[in-house]
Formats: sequence, structure tokens, C-alpha cells
Amino acid sequence: MQTLLFTGPGGAGRTTLAAATALAGARRGARVLLLTTGGEAAEAVLGTALAADAATPIAPGLHARRIDSGERFRQEFLAFQERAGAALDLLGAAPLDEDELTELPGSEPFALLHALRTEHASGAWDLLVLDMPPAAETIRLLALPAQVRRYLRRLLPPERQAARALRPVLAQLAGVPMPAQKLYEAAAHWERELAAVQRVIEAPGTRVRLVTDAGPLAQAQLRPLRAGLALHGRHTDAIVVNRLLPTGSADPFLAGLSGGQQTALKALREEFPDVPVHEVPHLGRDPQGVDELDELIDGPAGEIGDTGPGGDPWTVEDRLAADGILLWRVPLPGASREGLGLVRRGDEIVVTVGPFRRIRTLPSALRRCSVSGAGLHGGVLDIRFTPDPGLWPQSGAAGPGESS
Repeated sequence: MQTLLFTGPGGAGRTTLAAATALAGARRGARVLLLTTGGEAAEAVLGTALAADAATPIAPGLHARRIDSGERFRQEFLAFQERAGAALDLLGAAPLDEDELTELPGSEPFALLHALRTEHASGAWDLLVLDMPPAAETIRLLALPAQVRRYLRRLLPPERQAARALRPVLAQLAGVPMPAQKLYEAAAHWERELAAVQRVIEAPGTRVRLVTDAGPLAQAQLRPLRAGLALHGRHTDAIVVNRLLPTGSADPFLAGLSGGQQTALKALREEFPDVPVHEVPHLGRDPQGVDELDELIDGPAGEIGDTGPGGDPWTVEDRLAADGILLWRVPLPGASREGLGLVRRGDEIVVTVGPFRRIRTLPSALRRCSVSGAGLHGGVLDIRFTPDPGLWPQSGAAGPGESS
């Protein structure tokens, strides 16, 4: 299964291009589902109302579904309230009824990730196309499962569940019920759900497509976004430049606008030489309905492309024999030294790129080393590790894939 995530700085028409790409996949014979939180915008583009609880047929092979984050919030809150019932009773809390629950800010990312995981597991589709939020929000959303799982492991370590056999005894001694078991059960449920979502996000067939206009700020806007995506290991498979005006107009006003777009387009190609930059013409109107989306399919907007590279892009390079170090190579295309941060915390490394941050557990070989330096060269952050003599095997240095 392929999964395409459409995002961008915002306002460049990502909903339209996500729908056009989904339609193109269906025209090629694939079973395609378009997932969107766009609501009215997506319905206007597709020319039909969308259901939230089931996929709506749009065209042969193409279905679309609107994600209802409010309904998802209510379902999850009631389920959590039931699982945490013992703790709430201990605190004397009064449960909330379904009809008094209103969606809270921040619930939309969880609803979107749940829909992605559910539809991916269904096996009903060959291609999932997601109309994502603006890029900065999308990057944080893609990082969310791994981050929350880390928080859960720190706050509720799974190994402490071994003491649950003592809880009935402790409850008798204390004279009150012990809610810890329910708390750990809730944490285990979240861990399973988050792990499943993370597997989908990190799958080789999951790629990100950036949508932008050809304005003067396009290059500067996309640079930190691509670096943020790379920080979290997400492959940008293409940049789609939308609403390009025709060149060679006799009208000085249109010629000036088109000239500015072509200048921005050239800058984008120079900035991202390793990423395909697709051009989508301006139709003179906002496409509405399948017939008008068909006009975009013949161009690069409809290309699905290859699945892109898979696996973990963070690689360990063994330079022990030549330089006495191990090198952890972190691809960060678009990153600059300004706003780049690197901190080691025990067996973890914290990398910051502008407003984005990622915490990674060190591979086993690097845990026995100290950080001896780092440098950003050609869009790759090289972190140098020197073996700690007190921890490194004395009989011979183990390579990055070996353990002692």
C-alpha cells in the first residue's frame, strides 16, 4: 500500500491537488481513498457531500471520507473515562455524559492519525491520499506517536506492572481501591494504538508531497519545512508548484506576474536539486467536481511516482580503524547552522532544527561512546562519537552493528 501525505505552507491548493492525485490513481485502476479534514473545502473540490463514518463513492475506484474530529474526541473521552473509572471514583469525580462533551483544541491530529491507522489496516485500498494540515503542524503530527510513547514509558514504565500482584494486598491494607491497574491498562492501550500508527508513518510506502505557490517566499518557506520532515525521517517525494500562469502573455500585468513565478520556480529547482519539482497550470478558476479535476490529471499533479527510499535514514558509519570514531549521519536537507541544536541526555540524543525537535535513543554501539563533535555539511549532520575506554571492549573494537 502507498500513502501520500499532501501538505505545504498553506493556501497553495493542497486539497485540490490531493483530490486530483487521488483521482489520477483511481483512473489508473487503483483502489483509492482520500482522507480529509477540510470539510467544506474538500466537498467543494469534489463536488459532493462527504460522510464521516463511511467512505463516500466519488468516481470509479475513488472514495473519500471526511474526518470528524469532534465525534472521535467524544468516543475516545468516554472510553478513557470508562477505563479510568476506579481512579475517578477514588477522587470523587462525577463522570461526564456524552451530550455535554464538546471537542477540545488539539483533538484533530489524533482523529486524523486514528483514521490513517484504521484505513491502512483495513486492506481495502491500494493508495491512501491524505489532505493534511499546514506543513509545520503536519511535522508535529507525524512526530506525535513516537513522542507520546516516550512520555508513557517514562511516566508509566512497563516493568513496574510486575508489582500488580501486590495491589490487592495494598488495597486491603489501605482500605481503599488501588486505581493503578486501570491506569496501566489505559497506558498499554495507548501504547498499542500509537505503535500501530507509528508503523504506518514510518512505512517505506509513506511519503510527503509539498504543495506551494510560485511566490517570492516559496523557497524560504519550504527550506525549514523540508528540514523538519527530514529530522523525523520523512521522505519528501516531490514539490508541486500550483497555479502557474502561462508565459509569453502580451499583457504587461500578466507577463510581470508570470515572470515572477518563473523566477521563483527556478529558485526552487536550484534549492532542491534532488527533489522533483512539478508544475501545475492555473486553470483560471478553482476546480470543482471530478470533471474539472480531470483537467489537472494529465500533468505532473496526477503522478503517483515511486515509493521512495525506505528504512531508517539515520545511519552509523564505522570509522574506528581510520579515525577512531563512529559517525552518526543524519540527513537534514534545507537545515542551516542557525537554529541547529544537539544535546545528549544519557542514552538519548536531542536534535533541534529551528522549531522542530526529535529525541532518538542511541544505537547500542554509540551508548558506549562520548559525543566528540558534530558538523553540518551538504545537508547532512554528522555527529562524531569517540569510544569510552571504560565501556568499550578491550579485546577489539566492536563495529556499530555488533554488541559486547
